[in-house]
Amino acid sequence: MRCGLALTAIAALASSAFGRVYFEETFSDADSIDSFVATGAREDVGAIKISPGKWYGDEKNSAGLQIAEDARFYAYTSKLKRPFNTKGKDFVVQFTVKYEQDIDCGGAYLKLLPPTLDPAKFDGDSEYEVMFGPDICGSTNRRVHAIINYNNTNNQIEKVIQPRGDQLSHQYTFWIKSDKTFEIRIDNKVQEEGKIEDMWKVLPDKQIPDPDATKPDDWVDGPAMIEDPEDEKPEDWVDGPATIPDPDAQKPEDWDDDMDGDWEAPVIANPDYKGEWKPRQIANPEYKGEWSAPLIDNPDYEEDEDLAVFNIGYVGIDIWTVKSGTIFDNILITDDIDYASEFGNKTWADYMEAEISAKKEVDNAEAKRIEEERKAKDAEKQAAKKAAEKDSGASDDDELDVDAEVDADAEVDAEVEAEVEADADSDADNDADSTSEAETETDADADADTAGTTVVEAEDNEEDVKAAEAAENKAAKKAAAKEAAKKAKEAAEAAAEAAREAAEAEKAAAEEEEEERGHDEL
Repeated sequence: MRCGLALTAIAALASSAFGRVYFEETFSDADSIDSFVATGAREDVGAIKISPGKWYGDEKNSAGLQIAEDARFYAYTSKLKRPFNTKGKDFVVQFTVKYEQDIDCGGAYLKLLPPTLDPAKFDGDSEYEVMFGPDICGSTNRRVHAIINYNNTNNQIEKVIQPRGDQLSHQYTFWIKSDKTFEIRIDNKVQEEGKIEDMWKVLPDKQIPDPDATKPDDWVDGPAMIEDPEDEKPEDWVDGPATIPDPDAQKPEDWDDDMDGDWEAPVIANPDYKGEWKPRQIANPEYKGEWSAPLIDNPDYEEDEDLAVFNIGYVGIDIWTVKSGTIFDNILITDDIDYASEFGNKTWADYMEAEISAKKEVDNAEAKRIEEERKAKDAEKQAAKKAAEKDSGASDDDELDVDAEVDADAEVDAEVEAEVEADADSDADNDADSTSEAETETDADADADTAGTTVVEAEDNEEDVKAAEAAENKAAKKAAAKEAAKKAKEAAEAAAEAAREAAEAEKAAAEEEEEERGHDEL
């Protein structure tokens, strides 16, 4: 019994030393997301899930509530451990946000809602006490919302605080103190601080211009500078003319006044000219500045002890986002800034170095993937280009083969025709000799005539044999020419294939060298 009392006393002292925690969620447990309940006010609420994202410092510790669907509204609430009335206490709301999707338009703020909220009816019109966190849409519409409710009116801080829009986790802290001052921090660095009533125009001004005051008749509100009445123009001051005739100019000798008119010297700048003289300017001794009514205490001003006093029962997420991926994590509501700082260090700051390194690895892998895709596309283009060139070359080769065959046939024909002509000339000579001998031998008998007829028939047979041999010779030469052309084509194709393989081998070697260089850099 005494041991139990001692533990209770120690816990009480610890709670007193660190203040009180009203809400704390790190989403390290898989079922922690169940405490965030979707509204029943609309049916198109986007889904949420537990995820550390694609890069993180520690998989379990970095797990958070992630927005899981594109172009959706999100309306979820989670109940505090106990209601928190901030009167007479400090109030701290702190959480981390990671815009993993490289945000283009989407909010990542929290709404702190009254205990009277009905979670099933929660929507954008529901009353809230505080709204705090980053909101980004485009390159110009960016700010950290810090809205407080006063007298049922939502009031935005006048100063625009820029959020962090990169893809790393950032911690946002809003600390409202019991003395009505505040601090807004991002990543433990103060972005804005001061008095609540100075940065949120929720109270009347302490002082106002005296409505009964009037400007005195002798009040001189201008001009601030006048001409010096005692200043005089120097006697040697030349204020004109600005130009004079050139005294060194001479009329040309061939100038004819009757023909050319009266001669006039050209004009030059007056070296003594100083411009228009004006008195120097001096301060107006009677000038008193722009008149304004003196300030008096505002009779309507009254300090309000309930300024920046909130009654909180729920944490709400009520946002619209175009691209999913935003991660909320390490949500804390407490009355102790020291505990909030320690909590932030344990859950966020201690893991940021590892998260940054993980992000760099992901970026490098993505850059490598993009480069490999680019190389693959380039290779496809080069292959298509080479294939087109090869098809064009093959067509040219076919045309060359036909031309070669025609040339070979023509060459063979010419050669055969030459041989036939040579044989014909030889036969003609023989015929002439036979005719001469026949004319001188008029005394030949009938047997000689018969013998001559036999010789003529033999000669005709010999011509047929020669013609056949010539045709056969021509065909053989054509076949030999075609075979030579075929071998030449095959040799050309083999050379082209060898060149292609050499080019592919060179490309493969270059890619392997590039890949090895990439591994060395990693």
